[in-house]
Amino acid sequence: MKFVSTRGAAAPTSIDTALVAGLAPDGGLYVPESIPSFASTAPFAILAESAQALLAPYFEDSALRDRFAAICAHAFSFDAPLRVLRGTNDHLLELFHGPTAAFKDYAARFLAASLAGLRATHAPTTTILVATSGDTGAAVAAAFHRMPGFNVVILYPDGRVSPRQAHGLACWGDNVRTFRVAGSFDDCQRLAKQALGDAELREHVALSSANSISLGRLLPQIAYYAHVSMHFFAAHGEPLNFIVPTGNLGNAAAAFLGKRMGLPIGEIVLATNANDVLPRFFAGGDYVPRASRPTLANAMDVGAPSNFERLRHWHRDDADLRASFIARTVDDATISETIRSAPARHGVVPCPHTATGLHVLECLRAHGDERPWAVVATAHPAKFEGIVAPLVGHPVELPPSLAETLSRRALSETLPLDYAALRNRLLTT
Repeated sequence: MKFVSTRGAAAPTSIDTALVAGLAPDGGLYVPESIPSFASTAPFAILAESAQALLAPYFEDSALRDRFAAICAHAFSFDAPLRVLRGTNDHLLELFHGPTAAFKDYAARFLAASLAGLRATHAPTTTILVATSGDTGAAVAAAFHRMPGFNVVILYPDGRVSPRQAHGLACWGDNVRTFRVAGSFDDCQRLAKQALGDAELREHVALSSANSISLGRLLPQIAYYAHVSMHFFAAHGEPLNFIVPTGNLGNAAAAFLGKRMGLPIGEIVLATNANDVLPRFFAGGDYVPRASRPTLANAMDVGAPSNFERLRHWHRDDADLRASFIARTVDDATISETIRSAPARHGVVPCPHTATGLHVLECLRAHGDERPWAVVATAHPAKFEGIVAPLVGHPVELPPSLAETLSRRALSETLPLDYAALRNRLLTT
């Protein structure tokens, strides 16, 4: 299978080249030249087996083929349980049981293992450049920490992540450098893309990406949708519908890709915070990226979602794309109220991002929707103690992995909103 750029000006290439490059030479995002079909709905026993079966067609020509089972076993070594909420057809897909308590752990571990497998022992050290709105950076740092042949450079918007998220971004040391950028996530993402597209810089620094612009981040996220949807279909005989809290659209794009492959996935609804670029578009407006606004659901503070480019590539036109999704915006006051009421109403304590999905679920139920829905729980609520604990009236217990992370000493560096400054840091990393 070959992979092409969403912008159409780069030659088709292999999965291995696409993984290493991160971004296509023309500035586009890599996508499969064709989307493979997956006909079986028989569920697999464990998540790693689902991942191996679903992703194998994309890696059939890869040098990783012989070690692919081991890569999947490593990346998907913790479960993604589908928890029944209070109410007949309500579910929560918990994706926060990994090392950094966020859904990004699955794909970050998959990408790290894949790039390690592709790296020649004599190759120069590769710098993984990642912009993060809260959770991606920590997952990437954990996945690549102390991995021979790799450095990690994290860019995050100073003051726009929770204190525990900030600690999780800056507590690694060794081969990981963390920069607090004087700007928004969109600014961080723009700096990262500029560096990845800087041909002269790449003559001196081997760069790759770990944002969801990377196929190595996008493709693995199909696995948990495949696993739970096949199990649900086997048990109930109907597709499971998903509400996906989203900022940069990577997780939602993976759900769509799984559906396009033929998995028993029903409707996909996008839940956003007050950054409403997507709800405006899917309601019929133009796609107009905007400066992002800080919200309680900070990991979704994105005003120019990168993976929108992939979604447009997979549809004939904007009308066709609008038919594939519904998007709803949720403001901070509603996020707070949903967190406050969730323990009694749903039997769970949600993070602010998961709360956006729960509110959308509540709206669907209020309008008479009786289909089975699963809200995607993207992060553990303990990562947002300062927001969640006052609303639910008690501290949120730390999962062991997060407690271990918080016990480390954290050290980050400031970075002005200036590409020349980033370029200089990359040349000296």
